[in-house]
Amino acid sequence: MNFLVTGGAGFIGSHVCERLLRDGHRVWAFDDLNDFYDPQIKRRTLADIQSLGRPFTFVPGDLTETSAVNALFAATKFDQVIHLAARAGVRPSLEQPALYQRVNVEGTVNILEAARKTGCKKITIASSSSVYGVNAKVPFSESDPIFSAVSPYAASKLACEALGHVYHHIYGMDVAMLRFFTVYGPRQRPDLAIHKFTKLIDAGQPIPVFGDGSTARDHTFITDILEGILACTRQEFGFEVFNLGESQTVKLSELIALIESALGKKAVIDRQPLQPGDVPITYADISKAKKMLGYNPQVKAAKGIPLFVEWYRNSRKTV
Repeated sequence: MNFLVTGGAGFIGSHVCERLLRDGHRVWAFDDLNDFYDPQIKRRTLADIQSLGRPFTFVPGDLTETSAVNALFAATKFDQVIHLAARAGVRPSLEQPALYQRVNVEGTVNILEAARKTGCKKITIASSSSVYGVNAKVPFSESDPIFSAVSPYAASKLACEALGHVYHHIYGMDVAMLRFFTVYGPRQRPDLAIHKFTKLIDAGQPIPVFGDGSTARDHTFITDILEGILACTRQEFGFEVFNLGESQTVKLSELIALIESALGKKAVIDRQPLQPGDVPITYADISKAKKMLGYNPQVKAAKGIPLFVEWYRNSRKTV
């Protein structure tokens, strides 16, 4: 099949591209290589994918430019779209709420419209555990009310979910919305906690810890996320929302201890107040994904953190 992966040069997107190529599909990656983090990282990732020698095409472009999106869909008949491109991160969204609205919401409309007009009926879209906000009920279930977003990023993802439902309801598109829970692993973005903490601890520099270390996250290893994404491409749902998490929480203090153990170095803690937009816990109820997708995550943090640290050390040798 012909797959379009938006954000295909990024962390999750690049892994999706590689997996689809190895499964025998033809893949187009659409990415603007913006400067949210060093674009050279994405360029090296693209070179790795191209080195596989599989039918892969990279198309540079911006989701918010309707003409570029339309040209992409006009040039190739896509069987499916995996829409991962977005401005990511809770804290950066507090500084640039209009940018997050434009890229995440308007960009998603552009992709949905182009797919609709060209007869591409199936699309899998990245959402986020952030949509749950400060949710008193744990673990978080897809049926929980989600009207308490606490950041512009979360609000933008809520809007994307609503748009996905509209395009299913009005146009009959098959839409799966995937609420990712704190994804990590090889190629993780350098701004995210596990990558940032690993780099700083390794260098002997202080790590910023917001709060007392009791906040908890459902950290999900990239290979488990991949299985959930790929499962969505093999079935038709009409419209469904799925949590993709590990369904196991790790406190921030425990996460730091795991990184220290894997590196063999102690962290220097720079204690700071909790940040606006942060939530005390994320915790996925994955019973729906297990039942409908056969989703069965395998990599708990105690295994995944050493795997990430190993990749981090190896990647520094090759830069």
